[in-house]
Amino acid sequence: MSRFIPVDRQTDYLLPPSVDEWLPDGHLARFVVDVVEQLDLSTLTRRYMGRGSKAHHPAVLLSLLIYGYATGVVSSRKIERATYDSVAFRYLAANTHPDHDTLATFRRRFLPELEQLFVQVLLLAREMKLLKLGTIALDGTKLKANASKHKALSYGHAKKLEAQFRAEVKALTERAESADKEDAADGMDIPAEIARREARLAAIAEAKAKIEARAEERDATEQAAYQEKVARREAQRKAGKKPRGRDPEPPTGGPRDKDQINFTDPQSRIMPVTGKGFDQCYNAQAAVDTESLLVTHVHVTQATNDKQQVMPLLTAWQGYPETLGKPDHLLGDTGYFSASNIQACHDHGIEPLLAMKRDVHHLPVFERFAADPPAPESEDPVEQMAHRLKTQAGRALYALRKHTVEPVFGIIKHVMGFRQFSLRGLDKVSGEWRLATMAWNIKRMHRLTAG
Repeated sequence: MSRFIPVDRQTDYLLPPSVDEWLPDGHLARFVVDVVEQLDLSTLTRRYMGRGSKAHHPAVLLSLLIYGYATGVVSSRKIERATYDSVAFRYLAANTHPDHDTLATFRRRFLPELEQLFVQVLLLAREMKLLKLGTIALDGTKLKANASKHKALSYGHAKKLEAQFRAEVKALTERAESADKEDAADGMDIPAEIARREARLAAIAEAKAKIEARAEERDATEQAAYQEKVARREAQRKAGKKPRGRDPEPPTGGPRDKDQINFTDPQSRIMPVTGKGFDQCYNAQAAVDTESLLVTHVHVTQATNDKQQVMPLLTAWQGYPETLGKPDHLLGDTGYFSASNIQACHDHGIEPLLAMKRDVHHLPVFERFAADPPAPESEDPVEQMAHRLKTQAGRALYALRKHTVEPVFGIIKHVMGFRQFSLRGLDKVSGEWRLATMAWNIKRMHRLTAG
């Protein structure tokens, strides 16, 4: 006869059970609580007025959200359910059960405060000797917006609809003017039909105005890039060098027929995604420390390319505490390369290593081990960086980029399951991206301390 462990779901505990005893030592949930307890949450607690029923402490709600994002449970309804079903979530909630509306409201309400908390986590990692900030790698990834690309309207289609609705309004108005009492039997409510089309015309006009405003911003950016290319080629000619390729063509201004706006989340953009398709997305940027793989800076942009994303990083570092330190090197792929970005890095005391063209895979063996080329006589930062990238030390340093930031994006998307924003609007998704990366940092710190 087989012997089995008795199954007993009815006997009560002799003493009241402790949720602390149910969770294994070294569990991620315990580490999340330890980290949150060391954060200064006074900016959050001061926002509570003390009226009405007792509120859940911000430390509890923040711990639930951090652990939820770290383990792929993003929905506030799923987090609420997990406080009943999951030992880890029950431990974080201290055997309470915040409802989904409380969690969702807390997340929306305190998104701006997450920037300060994000820096506090970095400072804590610095104190724990997990973050040294020698070299950071910057990259971006497309994250799906909380909107469908099928709810978008292009500028070209808007013009066609506008002409169609104007013609229909004109035809309906003429019919109303010539109608008699017998015509009312056809069942058409002409005033309602006219009002419906006029409302659509107003919505289309608003959408066109937003697209035109975006086009003006794009024109300014493209014009600045064009002027930079022209100035660089002129400088090469004055130095007696012949510029390569054709002279750049001036950009054409104004909105384009393919420019779009989304009615669900107007601040999101159509962007190319993996698989050679397009989707409604935001471009989420992150700078990652090459040694610890901790994310040191994040921001979200509506721009499809990364050309303008170096300055937000450099500007953010100016507002960080001095005790956190400053990186010595910045690694970035060819999407970040521009003379102005290189100069800006030098102005901020950071050496840039930004790829000037696509990487060549599998260099010939003699080229890989060839002696470093002679240093350029010019003090041009671009030429100096180009030489640095050709040296063995420079190539070895730049090689850290690919296996630093890209694995972090892969884990956040495919292990933590954060592939789409839950919130809408640039400010809100920026806060949610900071929450997701802060959850990654705490999860990574837990792994580093577990040794």
